[in-house]
Amino acid sequence: MIAIIDYGMGNIHSVQKALESMGAKTIVTNKPDEIKASDKVVLPGVGAFNDAMQELKTQNLISALNEHIKSKKIFLGICLGMQLLFEKSEEARKSKGLGILKGIVKRFENKDNLKVPHMGWNQLKVKNSACPLLKGVADNSYVYFCHSYYPQPKNEGIIATTTDYGIDFTSVLWQDNIYGVQFHPEKSQQVGLKILRNFVNL
Repeated sequence: MIAIIDYGMGNIHSVQKALESMGAKTIVTNKPDEIKASDKVVLPGVGAFNDAMQELKTQNLISALNEHIKSKKIFLGICLGMQLLFEKSEEARKSKGLGILKGIVKRFENKDNLKVPHMGWNQLKVKNSACPLLKGVADNSYVYFCHSYYPQPKNEGIIATTTDYGIDFTSVLWQDNIYGVQFHPEKSQQVGLKILRNFVNL
């Protein structure tokens, strides 16, 4: 069973529909007991870092997420859900993230006529082809982004792909049972579905 966390900050139903289209059993939930009982967890996210952390705290979800990850069960963070894994964000300097991964979340600079937010199709530059999410995904494949912030891990060894938008930022990460994607796989057509299918098959 895949638990999709509903904390009021994500594209819940589009993610659920995409996963179920490939035969996955899912549950949309904000109940800690259901999260703990699941085999895999997806943390989607759209919106502000501080608001998201406040919702996770208010709904008593942080300990359940930590327990799931520490038990070595599979976790996938999507967009803001990936950013929340880190210690802090430039978007909310007084609000701490989950701190599961070392590093910070930075804002794109308005330079070289690049628009912020970064919105639209862009390429994945594969840095670690051994990442299970990338099985069958070609280098320079296009996926769909919509974000103003990006994670900067302290450990560059967890970076599975980067994407160029003025700088090379982390677009897929992988550390043991933890996966994160900065783009929206549920909006990324065949490449996104391939990545989600790889996640389902983990």
